Amino acid sequence: MNTPPDFDLYQYDHRLSDEERALQVRVREWVDTRFLPRVPACWEAHDFPMDLVREMGELGCFGATIDGYGCPGLSSRAYGLVMRELERGDSGLRTMASVQGALAMNAVRFFGDERQCEHWLPPMARGEVLGCFGLTEPTHGSNPGGMLTTARRDGEGWILDGEKMWIGNADVSQMAVIWAKRDDLDGIDPTSPRAISGFIVPTDSEGFDATLIENKMSLRVARTSRISLREVRVGPEHLLAGADGLRGPLTCLDQARYGIAWGALGAAEACLAEALQHVAGREVFGRSLAAFQLVQDKLAGVLTRLVECTGTAYRLAELKDDGTATGEQISLAKYANVEMAQEAARTCRELLGGIGILDDHVSMRHMINLESVATYEGTRDIHRLVLGRWLTGVQAFQPKP
Repeated sequence: MNTPPDFDLYQYDHRLSDEERALQVRVREWVDTRFLPRVPACWEAHDFPMDLVREMGELGCFGATIDGYGCPGLSSRAYGLVMRELERGDSGLRTMASVQGALAMNAVRFFGDERQCEHWLPPMARGEVLGCFGLTEPTHGSNPGGMLTTARRDGEGWILDGEKMWIGNADVSQMAVIWAKRDDLDGIDPTSPRAISGFIVPTDSEGFDATLIENKMSLRVARTSRISLREVRVGPEHLLAGADGLRGPLTCLDQARYGIAWGALGAAEACLAEALQHVAGREVFGRSLAAFQLVQDKLAGVLTRLVECTGTAYRLAELKDDGTATGEQISLAKYANVEMAQEAARTCRELLGGIGILDDHVSMRHMINLESVATYEGTRDIHRLVLGRWLTGVQAFQPKP
C-alpha cells in the first residue's frame, strides 16, 4: 500500500478510534491497488470501472451513515474518512459513492416508507442496484426551485415529463430519484417550489431515457448523463411521500456536500504528496528543488490551507453527529474546502513543471476534476450568498415574487 506522508500537523487523526483507522486503511489500500491502476485508461475512455461497484459495496461506501437495511451505519467522521480516501483516488470515484449513497439512498431513507426502504436500500448498499438523483435541469442549475419537470395526476398515479441534466450514474442506474412539480396538491401553485415531490422511477420505465454526456474535459472517470422523461407513468408506490417541497432534495444535497468537504481533503493530499516526492528527487542548478525557498514557501502554503480545512471537516463531523449541523456550516465547508483543493492542485502541478501534464501524475487530473466539484451541488457564489444571508438576514440570490 502507498501510505501518503503525514500532513496531520494538528493531530486531528489522533482522535480516531481503532475501528476508524482500520476503515481508513482498508479503503486507502483498495483505492491504491484496485482503482488507481485503472485510472489512466478510464480517463482516456471517459468511463468508470463498473466492475468495481460491488467491491465498493463490500467496503461500505454506499449509504454509509444509514442504520439498518444492510448499510454500515457509520458515524459522520468515519463516513468523511471514506470520502477523503475515495477522492484521493479521483473525484469521479467519490462522486459515484456520493450519488449512490448521499443522494439516491438517503432520499429513500429520509422520505420513503418502510416498504420502499426494505426494497431498495439493501441491494443498493451492496452495489447490486445503482441509483441516480434527478434534480438539476438544463435551464435550472443553481435555482432548482425553478424546475420545469412536471408530475401530472393520472388516476392513482402520475405522469412525469421533463429533462434533467448533469445526472451522475444515470445511464448505468436501475432506479432514479426524480424531482418534479405536482399538479394535485391542494392550495399549492403547481409552478411553486412547494409543489416539488420526489418519485422513485425504475430506469426501464417506458419513456425514460438516459444519454451519456460526452466530450467532458473534467470528471472523465465518471458517467454523467442527460435524462429525458416522456409520459413516464408511475404508481402511488413510487412517491416519496415524506418529501415536502424543495426541502426534500436540499436535505439530500447537504449530505452530499458534507462528503465533498471531506473528499476535497483527499484530492489536496494526493497533490501535495506527489509534489513533495518530485521536489525531493529533482535536481536544479546543482541542488534539490526542495532546497529552494520559493518551493518551500509554496509547499507551506498548501499545507497551511489543508490543515485549516481539515479542522473544518472534523468540527463539522462533530456537529452532524450531535444533530446540530446547519446548512450554513455545510455551505462554508463545501465551498471553502474545494477552493483550498483547487489552489493546492494548481500549486502542486506548477511545482511538477513539464511532467505535471502527463497522465501518470495526479495533480493535473485533480486540478481539472475540481473544476466540476466546485460547480456541482452549489457553486462558490451560491454558497457565499447563503453565508451572506446568514450574516445580514437578507436573501440576495432570489428576488421576491
